[in-house]
Amino acid sequence: MSSAFIKEGESEQLRDIAPNMASLLQHLAREYGGPVRELQTRTHPKHQKEVHEMSDGLGYMLNEQNQWQVILD
Repeated sequence: MSSAFIKEGESEQLRDIAPNMASLLQHLAREYGGPVRELQTRTHPKHQKEVHEMSDGLGYMLNEQNQWQVILD
């Protein structure tokens, strides 16, 4: 498929989202077609960073480059 047919914003990657909760929530709402909310925040034992557990079933954390990433554990 040609990239000419991709709507603006559809190719936005998680790592390209601004490093704040409002931007993450907005991105996830676009991805899932509806609101996604934060269920809890915990500290990752290995990375010592906040992990935001979301209603989509995934955890999200800002990495060393201040980019969002999915945490699977």
